[in-house]
Amino acid sequence: MRPPIKQIATGIDVGTHATRVVIAEHTKGETLRIVGTGFAETHGLRHGYIINKADASKSIKTALIHAEKMAGFKVKNALLSVGGVSIESLISHGTTIVSRASGEVEELDIKKAIREAEENLPRITNKRIIYRIPLRYKLEGKEVLGTPHGMIGTKLEVKMLFVTCLEQHLDDMMKTIEDLGVEVDEVVPSSIAAGHVALSKKQRTVGSALVNIGAETASIAVFENDIPISLQVFPLGSTDITNDIAIGLKIPLEEAEKVKITGNTQPTPLDNKQAQIRSKKKLDEIIEARLCDIFELVESHLKKINRNGLLPAGVILTGGGSGIATIEDIARAVLKLPSSTAQPMMIASTGKHAVKDSSWLVAYGLCIHGVNRPKDPTEATMGSALKVLKSWVKPFLP
Repeated sequence: MRPPIKQIATGIDVGTHATRVVIAEHTKGETLRIVGTGFAETHGLRHGYIINKADASKSIKTALIHAEKMAGFKVKNALLSVGGVSIESLISHGTTIVSRASGEVEELDIKKAIREAEENLPRITNKRIIYRIPLRYKLEGKEVLGTPHGMIGTKLEVKMLFVTCLEQHLDDMMKTIEDLGVEVDEVVPSSIAAGHVALSKKQRTVGSALVNIGAETASIAVFENDIPISLQVFPLGSTDITNDIAIGLKIPLEEAEKVKITGNTQPTPLDNKQAQIRSKKKLDEIIEARLCDIFELVESHLKKINRNGLLPAGVILTGGGSGIATIEDIARAVLKLPSSTAQPMMIASTGKHAVKDSSWLVAYGLCIHGVNRPKDPTEATMGSALKVLKSWVKPFLP
């Protein structure tokens, strides 16, 4: 009897302050198992963009080596997350007339409608589409639940979500990774990758918002019917809170980072208890002011897509900034929605190299995305042919 085929998926999450790599192994019928993890402090990035390729390459290489050492083999292919401030989601519509005389909708008709939706996008100069997904189909003006393939009709309409990224940033990141000998199979927006782990299927289905507070950016991904329906990145993050604390309390940045997470100011002598109380109050005011700025941007985006106060599963908070003690209460007050911090329970029992906190959600989510993505036989064959062709041509490129 042939042994079961094992599928390997590797996720690379290059953040502004930390690079994380997760290697996972999947056997059909079994749970995804982590076999290697790698971590390195990131250098050479700003707001998610590479500003020094040599430093960025060194950081990614260090994380890769750690993960490969744990797994016991070299990584050849990987999925890459992208989350800089240039990430943007766009909605577009496409329409086509069903080609068959019988009126039966074929895969070709669906692809034609999707292609027209892409052509109808406003001009996206210097940007590239990195993710696309149908949000809704209509046949003869009536909404279709699921795919319209095989149904009878004349006019097919599709509503699509496209996610774009700054092309130069994406090219820099992909080239840096490929120069390390790793082929990038797919690029996935960070928030969508994290949604595979941070949110349950029920939360993604009834309606929820995943808010990731990173070092220099905060992002929101809104999910409904088990798919993302909107995504936005804001140029504010937990580093801004640290800077505010350092200035407000006149303490070093390293100390401000610790104070931000614990919520406790440095102890003062017992005879100066009033001063300690005033210091704690000032700290709370500083943290609350900056978090309110972030959540007001989130609220503004929810209003823009008509989802403010209308997400039954509420807001789930992730990222390094989600560890702040009062963050759930502030989110609840500003957004007027149920708010909680992501609990990565799914990760805890997925192998002896299990990751420990929500900062690993993106890298692990990439692995889940990698093993769960639909396999189109035509695309798979074409992809293999292109990879072979690329391997032949690459030695002759400058």
